[in-house]
Amino acid sequence: MPKILGKAERVVEHDGLTIDEVVGNVATKDDTMSVALVSVTKPTAEPWLTLHYDEWFCVTKGRCDMRFINDEGNEEVLQVLSGETCFVAKGERFRPEFPLGDTEYVPICLPAFRPDRCIREEGDVESDVTIKLKELHEQGTKPKPSGNSTEAKEEKYDSIDALFHMCPKTSWDNAVKNKEAYFPPTFEADGSFIHATAVASKLMEVGNHFYRSNTEEWVCLELSRAVLEKKCGIVTKFESAMPVGETATNENWEAMLFPHVYGGIPTCVEGVVANIFPIKRGEDGSFIEIEGLTK
Repeated sequence: MPKILGKAERVVEHDGLTIDEVVGNVATKDDTMSVALVSVTKPTAEPWLTLHYDEWFCVTKGRCDMRFINDEGNEEVLQVLSGETCFVAKGERFRPEFPLGDTEYVPICLPAFRPDRCIREEGDVESDVTIKLKELHEQGTKPKPSGNSTEAKEEKYDSIDALFHMCPKTSWDNAVKNKEAYFPPTFEADGSFIHATAVASKLMEVGNHFYRSNTEEWVCLELSRAVLEKKCGIVTKFESAMPVGETATNENWEAMLFPHVYGGIPTCVEGVVANIFPIKRGEDGSFIEIEGLTK
């Protein structure tokens, strides 16, 4: 029989943007899915986001511009107009902008939105929006650090466990065969750490920037940060983007932090590598897709 699950809860009210959740962890105490009513009264934009859930953006009024990085590493914009629905898959990185204001849309998330499932590239310190969302979802939050302290940079990444690293398949297979730890060739030159990301889809942009000229078959390793630290004593630090060998970083990454794994990747410790995914490449050598993980 029909029943009332809950009532709308205001979860965000900031600078002309309001979000009323009608289904989800706050409004109905249900983690299965979330639905919200979003109103934008003046031109504004979200930071770059990466979701650990699928989301449908149903625009009912106005316009939303979705910025994203294509497979060639270039920025593009998808314009979503009133009456249209945009789908963003789990693991994709994008930035919603509302250049006209006077916009309304309905986001539907599966599974439900939670702050730890949404990586917001806000800089060194959490925004008031993020802190409020954590409070509403009863995840707690630490006192808001000031300045560019290490604590400020690290605290927003505490809950992240899955890390992703791309490498030539032959190099990884040889390390496994010899029962050795895996080290990339630039390990020492880069500062004795292994480059990684918490956003799987980000690897395509990274690969096309650093490794496109290497025509080998590549794979994506999904690593457990917790296992690396607890079983192997290998620490991961979220730090500014660093060069790989003699190749400089992309200027688009200046405001981002990346996980750097300070040690080799053990091949004989259970749980360190959760999954290994093949990486699809184009005829021109471009990295296109992590098969089974991204599109």
